[in-house]
Amino acid sequence: MPKTSQRTSTFGESVIRRMTRVANEHGAINLSQGFPDFDPPEALLKAAERAARHGPHQYAVTWGAHNFRKALARKQSCFMGLQLDPDAHLVVTCGSTEAMMAAMMTACNPGDKVIVFSPFYENYVADTILSGAEPIYVALRPPDFAFDPDELRQAFEEKPKALVLCNPSNPSGKVFTREELIFIARLAEKHDTFVITDEVYEHILYAPHEHVYFASLPGMFERTISCSSLSKTYSITGWRLGYVIAPPSVIDAARKVHDFLTVGAAAPLQEAAIAGLELPDSYYDELQAIYTEKRDVFLKYLDQAGLTYTKPQGAYYVMVDISEFGWSDDTEFSEWLAREVGVAAVPGSSFFREPVRHLIRFHFAKQTKTLHAAGERLLKLREKARNARD
Repeated sequence: MPKTSQRTSTFGESVIRRMTRVANEHGAINLSQGFPDFDPPEALLKAAERAARHGPHQYAVTWGAHNFRKALARKQSCFMGLQLDPDAHLVVTCGSTEAMMAAMMTACNPGDKVIVFSPFYENYVADTILSGAEPIYVALRPPDFAFDPDELRQAFEEKPKALVLCNPSNPSGKVFTREELIFIARLAEKHDTFVITDEVYEHILYAPHEHVYFASLPGMFERTISCSSLSKTYSITGWRLGYVIAPPSVIDAARKVHDFLTVGAAAPLQEAAIAGLELPDSYYDELQAIYTEKRDVFLKYLDQAGLTYTKPQGAYYVMVDISEFGWSDDTEFSEWLAREVGVAAVPGSSFFREPVRHLIRFHFAKQTKTLHAAGERLLKLREKARNARD
């Protein structure tokens, strides 16, 4: 048989999705793959019912239904502080996963270099490799996940075509400060580099931290390819509605890539999702309050269990240090945790370029009762780990 492409041999399957299968196999509470176990807002559910009955059911305009793009442009113009044209600045994609892939293929030629902060969401490196580009890694060092300015300067000296910025960050929960973003912006400007942002957690923040859209920084809109989705903000991860925001010349190219990747996002779901985009500003305040409560509930259990972690500033993940338990392999620990304790996490090594084996990632986008159930199981972790060693 002919051999498959070499590019697919340089990365494995999604560890996150595999841990969901492990959770299902052992009946564990799934705090690995980041999706909620609660419904979207009622307005979206009603709109989805209408769209299911009345449509549209055929192809939308490939780069997004016009009424969806109008609603999205209004909402994002307000939050980003930019005047976005729905016909010039947007392309609607099949989730932020496709948005990032389309952005990478739009920005990069084979042989280009791309800066990726480590730890990183696992798709970024795969996107880079599938585009024929080469990743350059810059460490975000635990526990505060700050970067070394000199290390970042050195990475830019390699003349990268793009830098990938996840803010708020998955997996660390870091929210980049304005000062950090301006430092990145000046280097991007100096070296004529695109910045591809993943901002899917833009509305999930914890006081006093604030999210700054990279494209809103002075002079940065022209070199920023902003990617996001509706998945996390409206609890509709299965709807797969994402988007790219960029200058017209970039959007023209991104639309071509998107068209030949997927043709277009689901037409009835675009119609239904307008109801979410038109929710009042109070919805986003309530969203922060809800996730702040979920974070606090879960972190209280981690405290009671005596676990060491980095308090998340945004997103809905927390990195937990498992050094004390004596496992040298975080994947083995995570599988044991799902099997014996009944809670599924993601081994931290899947997010790091560096040889990090002492961290795991939990998410807390769950109903409060689910978090209590997971927390009660984690309170038995220390005893079960001691028994396992004995």
